[in-house]
Amino acid sequence: MVDDDFRVAGVHVGFVEAVPGFRVVGTAHTGADARTLTASLRPELVLMDVYLPDEDGLEVVRTLLADPDPPAVLVISAANDLGTVRRAVQLGALHYLVKPFGFAELAERLAAFRRAQDDLARFPAVATQQDIDRIFDLLRPATPAQAEAIRRLAPTLQAVFDAVSGSVSSLSATDVAAAVGISRTTAQRALTQLEQSGVLRLELRYGTTGRPEHRYAVKRG
Repeated sequence: MVDDDFRVAGVHVGFVEAVPGFRVVGTAHTGADARTLTASLRPELVLMDVYLPDEDGLEVVRTLLADPDPPAVLVISAANDLGTVRRAVQLGALHYLVKPFGFAELAERLAAFRRAQDDLARFPAVATQQDIDRIFDLLRPATPAQAEAIRRLAPTLQAVFDAVSGSVSSLSATDVAAAVGISRTTAQRALTQLEQSGVLRLELRYGTTGRPEHRYAVKRG
């Protein structure tokens, strides 16, 4: 994960790790760190910001993709001008997501990448045009049915976040469940994911029972 903003990087790390089969092995906030971490960790996929404090992220992409065994690159950036998008395509970026984006948009592209990787593992030594076409088809975002399954989670996360951010005090999973109209288990799962993403902070409130109550508030700054 490469992003100059520490908080945004944390949110996106949470998004990635909420998609089955994905794990973030490193986070970089500069182009130099991105090069170093990619060389040492050898990730399958790099999520690359364009606006980095020390250099243009697409120049980092150029270097990474010149490696004999390059990672795939998914560009994530607020840049939406034609020149930047064209350069990303010409360099060989797998996908391009414009910030801000939600969990569903990223999850669709990660799922497409995983399907293509699974198919490449069974790729024949001598490919037919049909084999090649299948790989490129798999790299497209999820089908409507798959996308709908992903989106079922995203609105819950948004609703839970809205409930916490709209409260003047921290909330427990029970509070959130009542406010949103979901089960306490679903509320706790969403709160934990948002806390691990760096969006919410966890507060432990100790009562008379000795067991702390977990409460959540929006993480500021």
